[in-house]
Amino acid sequence: MKPTDKIVDCSGVTRIYDQGRVQVRALDNVSLAVEKGDFIAIAGPSGSGKTTLLNIIGGLDRPDEGTVSVDGSVLNEMSQSSLAELRLNKIGFVFQAYNLIPVLSAIENVAFGMQLKRIPAGERKKRARAVLDDVGLEGRYDRRPAELSGGQQQRVAVARAIVTHPAIVLADEPTANLDSKTGEGLLVLMREMNQAKGVTFIFSTHDEMVMDHARRLVMLRDGSVAEDRRK
Repeated sequence: MKPTDKIVDCSGVTRIYDQGRVQVRALDNVSLAVEKGDFIAIAGPSGSGKTTLLNIIGGLDRPDEGTVSVDGSVLNEMSQSSLAELRLNKIGFVFQAYNLIPVLSAIENVAFGMQLKRIPAGERKKRARAVLDDVGLEGRYDRRPAELSGGQQQRVAVARAIVTHPAIVLADEPTANLDSKTGEGLLVLMREMNQAKGVTFIFSTHDEMVMDHARRLVMLRDGSVAEDRRK
């Protein structure tokens, strides 16, 4: 792998949490390089460290040891405001609980990040409609989250994550609240977007279906990389 091919580079990452009088090593000396355009699942049982690793890659948490870089920026050296700017411009997030804003319509939820980036209103609307069409929600632009099924809400969340053209999308257990058919459809959709647009996707999951769709599988066990293989 050429250095320029790396979109994420974690080196010797350790994260320790204090739980009362006990210290828990959520991550223990994890090194991981992710190539641009990858479609990778970070998997493992509960407590293996996969969500912690995803949060550190996304700049939502900081390692106690080691370094993390995303698209050439070293996160350890960045202030909170700089990390917020990085997340806005380079990283899209898809959460297990959707995290849509209940009072906003589908198109307003998708456009919200563009509004923060001060993209003009006409352009926001055009891009939001186009990406909602891409995820199969044509004609549902004005529906609020409560008027959409779980699968449709997660599709809005995916649309919101990719509409700002991020370098990377981090998806934390994206199929956990979906039935198998809906989850399968969502994974096919994200794989198509990965192939057509070159967006890098990193999932944290314990769902076998997500692992099956991934082109690369990283297994964590007790905070360490137990397996890393391409399929």
